[in-house]
Amino acid sequence: MTSTAPDLPPPLSGRQVVVTQAAEQAPELAALLARAGATALLYPCIAITPPADTTALDQALQLAACGGYEWLVLTSANAVRSIAARLAALKVASQQLAGVRIATVGAATAEAVHSELGLAVHLTPVEEVAEGLATALETAVQPGDRILLPQAARARDVLAQRLKATGAAVTHVVAYETVRGAGGVDLPTLLAQRTVDAITLASSSAFTFLLERLTRERGDPAALHSVCLACIGQITARTVRDAGYTPAVVSKQQSLEGLVAALAEYFAYREATV
Repeated sequence: MTSTAPDLPPPLSGRQVVVTQAAEQAPELAALLARAGATALLYPCIAITPPADTTALDQALQLAACGGYEWLVLTSANAVRSIAARLAALKVASQQLAGVRIATVGAATAEAVHSELGLAVHLTPVEEVAEGLATALETAVQPGDRILLPQAARARDVLAQRLKATGAAVTHVVAYETVRGAGGVDLPTLLAQRTVDAITLASSSAFTFLLERLTRERGDPAALHSVCLACIGQITARTVRDAGYTPAVVSKQQSLEGLVAALAEYFAYREATV
């Protein structure tokens, strides 16, 4: 007679986890959380919008389609989606960029390049942050190379500055705007009721706008001290710390899968030490 081990519950079973991503981005993380047993509570803290004026972006993309750049450097899937939308509006086939070498900040952005543009990625760093991408590019870029760098309006300038220091000609254009989101669950009430186990933060702007939304909606930002704040990467974690809060979870992997895994590990450790 053989005995079988009882089925273990999913690692985040019963947990209530807030997703602060933009509405169109949230389903992927919500699905990963559901697979881990959690209930995903959507509270979009950011929204992605086209730049008010797309002239500079459009001109740069048309030049890229004519061989005007050696490199296209992409630091987010949002930038990829923005480029795909503008190429479609300009009636420029993405394959016209096939001669441009593409560098992405991480695997998720590279996957967006494959799915949204159908193009190959030539360089992705091991350290999936702007600093890691800059280091990788510093050994690949030649002085005089023309680089197109489309980013968010509020993007950090570290990458542009380091690329310029190589002697490259960098065209830095706004690809999209990150603004405060709206809708979703009544987070101020849920926080007051202490029914939220964790809040996921995939970017610094998500936390900045989380504080802004809570304040505008008469919530208590101090309630965040009692909730697990789960961040993707050290940059987002630094933003949280700079605001006077403590990130309980910092995913080493720059991916949604890594964030969910780190969150599961955190709660497993807490339950084991109670």
